[in-house]
Amino acid sequence: MSILDHNTQEAAELLQQLNAFSDTTENAADDIANTLCSGGRLLACGNGGSAAEAAHLTTELVVRYKSDRPAYAALCLNVHGGDLTAIGNDYEFQQVFERQVEAFGRTGDCLIVFSSSGQSKNILLALEKAKALGLKTIALLGKDGGVCSGKADHEICVLSKTTARIQEAHLLLLHTLCDLVETKLGYQ
Repeated sequence: MSILDHNTQEAAELLQQLNAFSDTTENAADDIANTLCSGGRLLACGNGGSAAEAAHLTTELVVRYKSDRPAYAALCLNVHGGDLTAIGNDYEFQQVFERQVEAFGRTGDCLIVFSSSGQSKNILLALEKAKALGLKTIALLGKDGGVCSGKADHEICVLSKTTARIQEAHLLLLHTLCDLVETKLGYQ
């Protein structure tokens, strides 16, 4: 079996898992849509490849996914180099997202986190700060969910040990969330 055949087969099997999260995905999209239509913001964050997914999601919401529509207020917390390096230098890297949730998050906003391992302390602290401030929380996790498991209002944990497959599943989920949000807000 070629590497491509193996990866394609592994991805197809893993993506079938996601059907079990249909209700969770729908409920998470409801929270995002309700946040955005009431003037709130969606905050997003992740590390490494998960940071790229957080940025991808917020770009789809600020610009557009499928439909021409007004811009949605979505802010990616891992793209501001000045904030990240100052917080990491002056405090601890573990606080890079927690500090920004404190600065930008308001009751009624929503935080979505991406973590292929679920073990990122900075993601855990962001979730805890968001809950303390009254934000709705969504976690797209991988492996066994790690320390972040059970910390969000809506959690989807992709049960795989392969980071690339987890990230591919998260990409499908973030696009599905965009599809659902645009539909719920009347732009499909």
